[in-house]
Amino acid sequence: MGTNHQGRPADTLGVVFAVRVIEGREQGFLDLYEQLRKSVAGTPGHIVERLGRPADDSRQWVITSEWQSAEQFFAWQQSEEHRELVAPLREFVDQRQSLRYRVVKETRGVAS
Repeated sequence: MGTNHQGRPADTLGVVFAVRVIEGREQGFLDLYEQLRKSVAGTPGHIVERLGRPADDSRQWVITSEWQSAEQFFAWQQSEEHRELVAPLREFVDQRQSLRYRVVKETRGVAS
């Protein structure tokens, strides 16, 4: 296993969670995300979490995260705490999709 330029293992686990927020439920979704964000921040193996707002008028939001290992992510995802935290999500979204991938290379631009 190699490392990226930040010294992290190059095969960390990336997670993309795409949701379509029900029209008019954005604030409830953001409030729930804030709880999730605070909870996951102290989870072993968690590296970074990002929330992406739609750049157009769609209702498609994206949550991305990076984990030191798949085992640490799945341990958190299968925990009772996680299940209780995300249960209310159904109130705010009408579509969900999750994708997990191993990060094998990372490229960052150089600031000019």
